[in-house]
Amino acid sequence: MLMTDIYEIYGNIRSIVLCRREYLDDFLSKNTPGKRFRNCQGTEELGLQGKGLSLNNDYKSWTFNHHFFNQAILSPKFTNEAIDQTNKLFNELEIYWSKLFLKEEIIKENKNKLDFSEWFCHYTNDIIFKLLTGKRSYSMAAYFDTLSDEKTEYEPERVKASVKLTQALRKLLMEYTLFFVIPPFIRHYVPCFKNKADEVLKSMEFINQRLDAIIKSRREEIKKTPLDEPLPHDMLTSMIIKNTLRDDNYIHTGVTMSEAMRSMSDTEIRVNILDGIHTGTYKTANMLSLIVYYIAHNPDVKRKMLKEIDSIFQGDKMRPITKDDFYNLGYCEAIVKEVARIHPVVHLLSRCFDKPSKIAKYHWPADTVFLVNLKAIHNNDDDWEEPNKFNPDRWMDENFEPKKNSFLMFGGGLRLCPGRKLATIGLVCLMALLFRKYEIDLADMNTPIKTTSGRVMILSVDLLVEIRLRN
Repeated sequence: MLMTDIYEIYGNIRSIVLCRREYLDDFLSKNTPGKRFRNCQGTEELGLQGKGLSLNNDYKSWTFNHHFFNQAILSPKFTNEAIDQTNKLFNELEIYWSKLFLKEEIIKENKNKLDFSEWFCHYTNDIIFKLLTGKRSYSMAAYFDTLSDEKTEYEPERVKASVKLTQALRKLLMEYTLFFVIPPFIRHYVPCFKNKADEVLKSMEFINQRLDAIIKSRREEIKKTPLDEPLPHDMLTSMIIKNTLRDDNYIHTGVTMSEAMRSMSDTEIRVNILDGIHTGTYKTANMLSLIVYYIAHNPDVKRKMLKEIDSIFQGDKMRPITKDDFYNLGYCEAIVKEVARIHPVVHLLSRCFDKPSKIAKYHWPADTVFLVNLKAIHNNDDDWEEPNKFNPDRWMDENFEPKKNSFLMFGGGLRLCPGRKLATIGLVCLMALLFRKYEIDLADMNTPIKTTSGRVMILSVDLLVEIRLRN
């Protein structure tokens, strides 16, 4: 065993870092999902203890939420809604781009450069918010208004409110790990850390108020809707009607209701929405930026991708993308997987077990924190042929199957990401919509990809591109 295969780091807590897939068999095959972090005062201060999915250490509660997410997200109705919203919001994005970057005089003056990652942070914020809550977010519109003398036609107060919520959500994402890595005494009494912690708590309080208002409004809308009329297919509606007479899967047994058959509380709904926004918005936007970067640096890959896209759309650059198109875009999906392998947006998976564990041939006491180094596992010479080479073709071989636990794009074990299908559909469809119509080049081919990373994942990608119409 090499020292670099497993090592430990110290901060507020001791963490064991695992860098080989062989060490993950026991780690990911436990009968329980394990905890993401050790129970700490931070989750209680944030109001997340025992709620949602991402940070939920209560196995009973986690199972209840995980089952619902899988049931809702994998339903055909939700998939259709996701593709429909992808088309609608991409059309809106194109309107903004056509005014800012695609006019002939702008291209001649070399002013067709745009911050790709920033645009798609706003795009994914709008689509995820719509799919989760059924409500409009105006993140793209607000960003357009900051760049253009011409303003959007949306009500300024609605746009302003949307921006305020988006900013609060971004602040929470950027700094919430403070509550897990900094001891409570320092957070409460050392001025620098206390100020940051107070800002995060203030953002959380504002987010909770806004989401609670949305939940209350939707409950009232559902009450006023006759039973024989259909309801929207967003996640919020599905959570509110879960295990009620409005739920198509509801079975009234007439006996005491089990945990699996109970309804969701407003607090559970709110934390689930918050989970979905954080995992769906920034990961997708960062991943798409990395995809564009690697396509730009690999002309052969780009050529094959365009051949596949053009064969499906046959020169029609306007028709909406469909679910059938997604299933036919195999090479585009291979690119998504290869980018996730070579440059994962989540670089550490964390787990903690209540009981003593044997992992990597060592015996560990209860509550030991383990971190899985995805970059090391995805680029291991023993598991991958030419691991440092960007090669989507490896995924196109019918006989190719990654070795067990060597590819963890969406995590692994019982905590496998329930939104994996939705994320893949979104990325593949966006690739097709972008590249069937636009030529996208890096503003500077010699500049390496710039990322800002937190403890667990990439928080932002800095990617400046030049855009113009194809042909």
